[in-house]
Amino acid sequence: MLASEPPEVLEAFLEQLSQPALCALPWLFEFWAMPHQLPPAGDWKTWVILGGRGAGKTRAGSEWVRSKVEGPRPRDAGRARRVALVGETVEQVREVMVFGDSGILACSPPDRVPDWQASRKRLVWPNGAVAQVFSAHEPESLRGPQFDCAWVDELAKWKKAEETWSMLQFGLRLGDNPQQCVTTTPRDVQILKDLLKRESTVVTSAPTEANRANLAASFLAEVEARYGGTRLGRQELDGVLVEDSEGALWTSELIERARRDAPPALDRIVVAIDPPVTGHAGSDECGIVVVGAEMKGDPKDWVAWVLEDASVSASSPMAWAHAAVAARERHGADRLVAEVNQGGDLVQTVLNQIDPMLPIRAVRAQRGKAARAEPVAALYEQGRVRHLRGLGDLEDQMCRMTTRGYEGRGSPDRLDALVWAMTELMIGPAGQFRRPRLRTL
Repeated sequence: MLASEPPEVLEAFLEQLSQPALCALPWLFEFWAMPHQLPPAGDWKTWVILGGRGAGKTRAGSEWVRSKVEGPRPRDAGRARRVALVGETVEQVREVMVFGDSGILACSPPDRVPDWQASRKRLVWPNGAVAQVFSAHEPESLRGPQFDCAWVDELAKWKKAEETWSMLQFGLRLGDNPQQCVTTTPRDVQILKDLLKRESTVVTSAPTEANRANLAASFLAEVEARYGGTRLGRQELDGVLVEDSEGALWTSELIERARRDAPPALDRIVVAIDPPVTGHAGSDECGIVVVGAEMKGDPKDWVAWVLEDASVSASSPMAWAHAAVAARERHGADRLVAEVNQGGDLVQTVLNQIDPMLPIRAVRAQRGKAARAEPVAALYEQGRVRHLRGLGDLEDQMCRMTTRGYEGRGSPDRLDALVWAMTELMIGPAGQFRRPRLRTL
């Protein structure tokens, strides 16, 4: 890309341009755009741009509308003549999509700026193209008008998303290939999940970080410090659709309520291990989770702190064993708790090869994963668990564990390790259910 070339190359490029070309350059979005801001090739109906906050979604939507309505010259017809601009409210459409810093008016060249007709809530271009403004709070307002192009903003936030989306689809019926662009920060809502699964949908995505050149450094530092490594951060900063399974034992909201920045002095810390069945490159991950506890008063009042997810994709038993011992040393943990259903004495043998004096407690599962996880989920509902940041992969597995079983891919190794740590620190001492059979190695 030209932007990555040294200054002398850029200077030479600009010097060879004519005066008209130099004047036009700021308005050639294809020249400046990031990859996620350009529409994919192919025959598609809906282009969804998933992005973190400030990732450049609005600019991409504005420029896409421009590319549809503008012709070669200011009064020449473009590919689209009737556009729907749909946001959560009329005010948000006006202030963000039309008048915003990255809105349509700001992105338009001086000779192609559309006229804003406030009384009719519409934009009119010099070539006669018209964009009408609609609110997702009023789905019926879309009944009647027809379009050949639509820009939909923040679909995942709409309270009447299903009704508004359906009305828009009925009206998107002009021209040979009516298309729509959806710019949104992802949320776990059915309308967005269904849209992403359709064969006629194409998707581009980018994190907030991708647009760092146009964002304040202090903003990036603040949001990363506050939300980095959390499920909310993955959604709002990375632009990733973070889903909760139906009937999940944990939800994103439940976990976010447990979020804290730093732990107090803890009375006890353990490192729990859920080893993979085999030890090669294709094995499941080894779940390694560090949990501490404040043990003041009655055991039923203790509070647990999930400190680190140190899980690894280990190609050999020695690899995950070293990772577990390193986690114990980092946190000054009192004990290793290791599931031995699959590995049996191998777990003890491998860990003792590193340190024969390691304090290890072996645990054997006598109930299913969901049944073992339910008492731990209850601790979260009681407000007795705290989560530090950087646990996103673990939290994903938690939100896919349901009363019917695990609905994610592979095995929930990280979650299993969490359950064993909580059982050791919180559930066993409080007598909330019969402890699994334990033996000290």
